[in-house]
Amino acid sequence: MKHVKITAFDCPDAWFKTLYHIWNEGDDFDVLYGSEISKTKKLNLTIEIMHPENRPLTSDKAPCDMKYVQGYALAYLWSGEKQNEIYTYGSRLREPVNQIEEAVNRYIEEQQDRQVTLVIRQSNDIQPYHGGRQHEPPCLSLIDTEIVDNKMHLTCYFRSWDAYAGLPANIAGLQIFNEAFVSEINSRGNLSIETGKLIFHSKNCHIYKRQYKFIEELLEPKNRKNNITMAKAPREIE
Repeated sequence: MKHVKITAFDCPDAWFKTLYHIWNEGDDFDVLYGSEISKTKKLNLTIEIMHPENRPLTSDKAPCDMKYVQGYALAYLWSGEKQNEIYTYGSRLREPVNQIEEAVNRYIEEQQDRQVTLVIRQSNDIQPYHGGRQHEPPCLSLIDTEIVDNKMHLTCYFRSWDAYAGLPANIAGLQIFNEAFVSEINSRGNLSIETGKLIFHSKNCHIYKRQYKFIEELLEPKNRKNNITMAKAPREIE
């Protein structure tokens, strides 16, 4: 299992660099169980985004637009409504304990707390079947939070991550989530915290075989030079 660390300037830069490193350094992996049976290329990946607040939050080449990202952030991450889903990340964060509300209240009281972790995965997600049908556990398992130098940094873990179609919306959505989170703390606590870094870990950040032609096109030299500076990303490989 190959581990790669990527340092990116902003969210679009993180997407291009992720695709570049998976395509060029990823392990071939056959998915034989789960939501999609497919050949893939994958890495155990760490991404550090230095300025995730930078706009635009998504590349114009990403398979999502800001309308989708805003809906994902506010409806799927922030709200507790299930919206005809078995669960959303937001419903897991709001029930049975409203973790977001508890986190806001805790940071109003104590900004130096290092123990404010929002957990999406539940203990029964280890079971492969629920109600007689296959159960798909959440890809995003937890959002760890910490204030350093008056900035709210998020560290998030994805057990599995679609690098082409999922990642650009996910990281942009989590930046919007962080902005809403910080706004709540500031307005209710009379504070002036800013958003900070986004850091992600995923043991299986992958691209599917059906996406290979799109990746090849994005990474062609004539296109790559216009897609920020992904080829010279600082990284560590283990």
